[in-house]
Amino acid sequence: MRGIKNSSWVQAREAFKIESAALSRMADFTDKEAFGFVVRALVKTPRIAASGCGHSGIACMHFAHLMCCVERPARFISPAEAAHGAAGFLQEGDVMLIASRGGRTAELLPIMDICKEKKAVIIGVTENFDSPVAKKSDIVLGICVSRETDRDNQQGTTSFTVMCALFDALQSALIEETNYGKEQFALIHPGGAVGERLNRNT
Repeated sequence: MRGIKNSSWVQAREAFKIESAALSRMADFTDKEAFGFVVRALVKTPRIAASGCGHSGIACMHFAHLMCCVERPARFISPAEAAHGAAGFLQEGDVMLIASRGGRTAELLPIMDICKEKKAVIIGVTENFDSPVAKKSDIVLGICVSRETDRDNQQGTTSFTVMCALFDALQSALIEETNYGKEQFALIHPGGAVGERLNRNT
């Protein structure tokens, strides 16, 4: 089997370095006060929704799953469906997380207007604090991305990794805040190797 071009291998290795550096920066870049506001909002809210487009949307699906895994009822709402009735999921006091690296994703802005009218708490995740998403949010969590991993710096790769890591950090903090235990997780995760291990040890 023919090997890949040397330049391809070099670029692939560089991708690991780019994303690793971005994650290291996030540990110091993340604002403790804003992060704390978000964690407290997630602890006390009845329900959680998340929305984004493209890679940010996929990261939001991951976020919603993470919340369900610590028994914080959550769902992803497609930007396309939100404006066609799906925003009816949101009630006063719920949390809506909106993710957009540049903070200008047009499809997300009408959702934020609906959230304002319904008195849902809006958490914005973006690197642009002067963007419409940031300005319409009640709480803003910043991300820091120097470049994406591809040669032309245009694929949403590093930003996706950083968002997912931020959401992982939120779940880790929630576990601590709520003292969520493995016995609780064992009940809702009986499947697979993880479920087998959890239920064997409980």
